[in-house]
Amino acid sequence: MIPALIGIAAAFCAWIQWGDEIPLPHQDYNKKEAKYELKVKKQDEKEKYEKMVLNRNPSGYMTVEEYEILSAPKDKMKQEIEIPKEPIPSDMLYVPQPAYKIVRYNNPPGSPEITLYNSFYERRQQNAQGIVSPDFTKLVYPSIYYYPNSGSTACDVFVIKLDKAKSNMDKILTANVVHRYSEPILSTDKDNDNYYTFRTITPVDFSEDGNKVLLKEKIGNTKDGIWKTTPYVYDFKTKNSYNLQDVRASIKYYWEAARDINLDDKRWDIKPLGFSQKNPDWVIVTSEAYTGDKPVYLGTWAISYTGESPRLVSTDNAPISISMNGYKLIKSGVEPASIVKREQRQQKRIDKDNAKQAKREEKAELREYKKSYKAKIRELNNEYRESQKDYNLRKKINGSTEGTDALQKYNEIKQQQAIKQQEQLEKQKEKELKLLEKQQLKEEKEKLKQETKNNANNEKESAE
Repeated sequence: MIPALIGIAAAFCAWIQWGDEIPLPHQDYNKKEAKYELKVKKQDEKEKYEKMVLNRNPSGYMTVEEYEILSAPKDKMKQEIEIPKEPIPSDMLYVPQPAYKIVRYNNPPGSPEITLYNSFYERRQQNAQGIVSPDFTKLVYPSIYYYPNSGSTACDVFVIKLDKAKSNMDKILTANVVHRYSEPILSTDKDNDNYYTFRTITPVDFSEDGNKVLLKEKIGNTKDGIWKTTPYVYDFKTKNSYNLQDVRASIKYYWEAARDINLDDKRWDIKPLGFSQKNPDWVIVTSEAYTGDKPVYLGTWAISYTGESPRLVSTDNAPISISMNGYKLIKSGVEPASIVKREQRQQKRIDKDNAKQAKREEKAELREYKKSYKAKIRELNNEYRESQKDYNLRKKINGSTEGTDALQKYNEIKQQQAIKQQEQLEKQKEKELKLLEKQQLKEEKEKLKQETKNNANNEKESAE
């Protein structure tokens, strides 16, 4: 008797000291484990919910996988570029805003030239004036580079695809180098061994169908002037460029054969004017010799856009019909102060409405996150309750029945529960269907009432 009492007292002391470590007869560890799993799942859902709320604006706190997804390279051709807005100081009501208009690029024919600004020699690169195709689908522009080690320049010509969904003005205003094709359609020699040598390419004009563009390459020296101009044509259909240098050889041959003048001893050059208006497949150029105070006219010449069959058109400087197909954007002045002030007031209202809308959307998004989180918690709780009811049922049946009778009784009870649950679902569907029909009937009555009212108003207006 005494040893038994001593053992009970020792067990009681151990239970007081170590708490739950000693198992008690009435504890059910299956239920305890299920409750713990429920707690873990709820915590996981809570962390997911908090992470979704924080990651609406991505920060540096993320996993390696998330960072790699966000930092993956994007297609630059599909990026949206907003029109840059000049900041308006708060102490000024009116800031002059430039007004633009679209004009012909090659007007008068052969006039387009590249203007290099002083900042070009500091930044060592400049994107010059571009030309827009007649159908406003692409923009061609030259990019000039400066090499300070030799004082020389080089040039590439790039193409930017314009957005078809915008107006012609917005297409040009929103054109950005980020949307250009990676490879240039034409390039000069990049060799910068010759000091002060410049090489530039200037777009002259598009063909009438917009499938070809005429360009001129100028090579010279900043100390000595222009040495040579060579026309090129790039065909967007075949993606080939054609050198029209044979027209220079023909001019030289003609004057040597006809007048016994060797143009190699003279300073002379050509000037591409554009595509012929009568025959769009021909390019028209003029030529002059700079041998005195006044340039000597060397004739007007034509050559096919592929660089074949050069021929003399005129020797007396007669007018030639040149097509003007490309477009460019120029500043036409400034917008009146009244328009700018009105736009400022409208923009303030728009910004205010946008801020309110953004706030409403943010709240709605947070509500959806919270709603989804609560729905998931309810789902976990329901699953837990169902699993515990099922576990209690099994335990109750196993405690009162043995053998195959326990499984048979369990299946019968589950079948009865399924039938009862199905009946409840059907009743709920019938209830929802009746509510929906009632709502539709109410809407139809209101619609009919409104139509009757509108017809009465129309008849009254007609009578008046």
